[in-house]
Amino acid sequence: MAYKTLLFDIDDTLLNFTITEANALQRIFAQYEIPYIEENILAYKSINQELWTNYELGKIDQDAILHTRFQRFLALHGFHVDGIAVDQQYREYLAQGHDLMDGAKELLDQLHGHFDLYVVTNGILDMQHRRLHDAGLHHYFKDIFVSEETGYKKPMKEFFDYVFARIPDFELQNTVIIGDRLSADVLGGHNAGIDSMWLNSSAKPNTTSIQPTYTIHHLHEILGIVNVLVK
Repeated sequence: MAYKTLLFDIDDTLLNFTITEANALQRIFAQYEIPYIEENILAYKSINQELWTNYELGKIDQDAILHTRFQRFLALHGFHVDGIAVDQQYREYLAQGHDLMDGAKELLDQLHGHFDLYVVTNGILDMQHRRLHDAGLHHYFKDIFVSEETGYKKPMKEFFDYVFARIPDFELQNTVIIGDRLSADVLGGHNAGIDSMWLNSSAKPNTTSIQPTYTIHHLHEILGIVNVLVK
């Protein structure tokens, strides 16, 4: 397939959100003198994942995530807090994180100029722009589409309709989405009628019915799929 338009997710695709999240969580835990141990980390992540899944399914809005995830987690440790205030502090810590996924900048160097590169991300507008700038990646992309700005989110078809309407000379058959989440990126690609690449860097099994067009384990594998246009 001769692709022209490549749509990239950010977190755990171009930027290592796993590292960023760990650093931010450690700082929040420390503020409340909560041990940064697996039991507590998993308790927070379970709450957070449940909320994000419900958001992707359209059951809640983004504010419900930001207002309640720390309120619910800290309540487990006897703290009754203003969830919004704690989350604002946490997001500031997240915004400071811009660790690159292995090979991200090298890949974009090779793709830039040969393809039309765009970002499609569920997240907070200012934070995602800031992280891309700080990581030195912002300039590679013709545009950056963030769910907070579009009014829709992956995997909704309406999110992709919004994106496609703003890409000059857009063609479905020449477009592929690249991301780490089956339920957002791959399903979103399927809903929108475009191909998908699932970046499964941890080699986890796919226990869902969602099937990507391609499964890759490292970003450099993208070149082997799209290299018809790369010199």
